[in-house]
Amino acid sequence: MVRVSTQDLTPEATAPVRTALPDYVTTPNAVFSDKGVQWRYGRPPDYTKTRKVWREGKKMSHKAGSLEEIVENLVKNWEVEASFKTKLDDWRTIDHANYTFSINGGPPQTGEHMLNVGTYNAVIAPNEYYSPDYSDFASSHKTFKRMMPNFAWEVLEVYSGPPCVAFRWRHWGVMKNDYVGFNDKGDRVTARAHGGPIDIEGVTVARVDEQLRLQAVDTWFDSLQMFRQIAPDGVVRKEPKTDNRGPEARFDEAVAQAVKLSPDEISKLHSDVVDGKRSGGCPVMMNRE
Repeated sequence: MVRVSTQDLTPEATAPVRTALPDYVTTPNAVFSDKGVQWRYGRPPDYTKTRKVWREGKKMSHKAGSLEEIVENLVKNWEVEASFKTKLDDWRTIDHANYTFSINGGPPQTGEHMLNVGTYNAVIAPNEYYSPDYSDFASSHKTFKRMMPNFAWEVLEVYSGPPCVAFRWRHWGVMKNDYVGFNDKGDRVTARAHGGPIDIEGVTVARVDEQLRLQAVDTWFDSLQMFRQIAPDGVVRKEPKTDNRGPEARFDEAVAQAVKLSPDEISKLHSDVVDGKRSGGCPVMMNRE
């Protein structure tokens, strides 16, 4: 908030003073053009396909400049930074001195924690389909991005405005490839692709500062929503853990066996290249929006 003294103002100077909004709340693509930052794969990700999925599948069309659009743009830019800027100092969408993130009333997590474990592992609790205990940043992104290449995100409703912003959101995509992951027992879990939609919702309460940067972000959602839709009939194949290799090596072998990926295709997963392009990647909010 800008405070201006009314003393000694001329009549012409008494009009309301408006400050320009930061770019990360006026466009969803603001941080892509940031210079001098450390990008996870050497350059900004390509969200072209995910933005197309968003335009074609969104339920809401928010008015330009509305609080709903501002919140949506802020979260989308934050997601890009959380997924692809590897240096926390480069994140522009957060108040570095006060930023925390928590899920379902759990303990607050720092930005460094999310950078270390990955955005998926920061929001998904261990369950019969997937566990962060048996997956790292790289393997978690491979698991979900390969299964669902584009995962769009939108704000459905905003219940309160700054400094405490409460809103309901939606995350959706299509299960185009088999799900391959590791559950809370370390077993390999495979679910066949059904080609249908995966659509989840949640609620977030975010405190922001005067620059609309995120401070305390608290999100509530049922991560099992997604897994129930991955295997709607509960039909999955589970194979017990047989070795102690790292998560990424186990994932690469599992996918290669399940879908007969070539060494070159496995290499593309490592470099985050899909169909010749670097694609956008994460969840509130998971991935790729």
